[in-house]
Amino acid sequence: MQIKPEPKLPDPVIQKMPARIGLVVPPEMRNYVHKETRWGVNWQVDLGPGHTALVKRFFGSLFDEVVEFTELEEARGASGLKAVFEPRIEQYSFVTARETGGRYYAVTIRYRINLYTPDTALADSYTLTGYGNALAKGLSSGKPLQQATLAAMRDAAAKFLVQFPEQPAGKLLAANEPVVAEPKTASVDEITGIEAVPINEPQAQRMPPAPPSTPVPSPSVPTTPGTEKPPPGTSGEANP
Repeated sequence: MQIKPEPKLPDPVIQKMPARIGLVVPPEMRNYVHKETRWGVNWQVDLGPGHTALVKRFFGSLFDEVVEFTELEEARGASGLKAVFEPRIEQYSFVTARETGGRYYAVTIRYRINLYTPDTALADSYTLTGYGNALAKGLSSGKPLQQATLAAMRDAAAKFLVQFPEQPAGKLLAANEPVVAEPKTASVDEITGIEAVPINEPQAQRMPPAPPSTPVPSPSVPTTPGTEKPPPGTSGEANP
């Protein structure tokens, strides 16, 4: 079973920040594919193309000007940038109707967004999680999983658009000031997070915990203080 979620988002009603920023969509994200076999069914979820379009859309909604790059090195020394963002998918997991009593499909997507200074020194690293679900209707299992995946993508995008302006870096960019790399004194287990709150669902559709899935390795990066420790061996997610 193969699906290729491609979100169509309405224009968000937000005030753009006046900053000119760089956006790096690395090959790992452009070509991200999740594969697994569940209950004898081979699943393939092509997440790269839809996410590439998604991040271009919402960063374009948040900032006055976005300059796109395919590699971080390309952004170093680019003229007039106040910051550089590099989004990545860390983990995709789902549950099927068979695991929810035939009622619905549910999806969890965990992201990391690295934030760099104009000269590409790491300034911060954010984690956020999107949640989505869709009722299991008809004979097709691909369509509800696709709908649940799109809902998770929209959920994560909405969280970032709403919460990032309240982060210290967001306040700098709102004033059209460049992001700076502060001295790092925190332990490696501490990290800044964008709050991960599940979307509101009808009681009959409450989502159970997603089954374990092997996370995509993410680069080791410096971190900033947070309040929640991530699991051993992973970058983890924490709430500010």
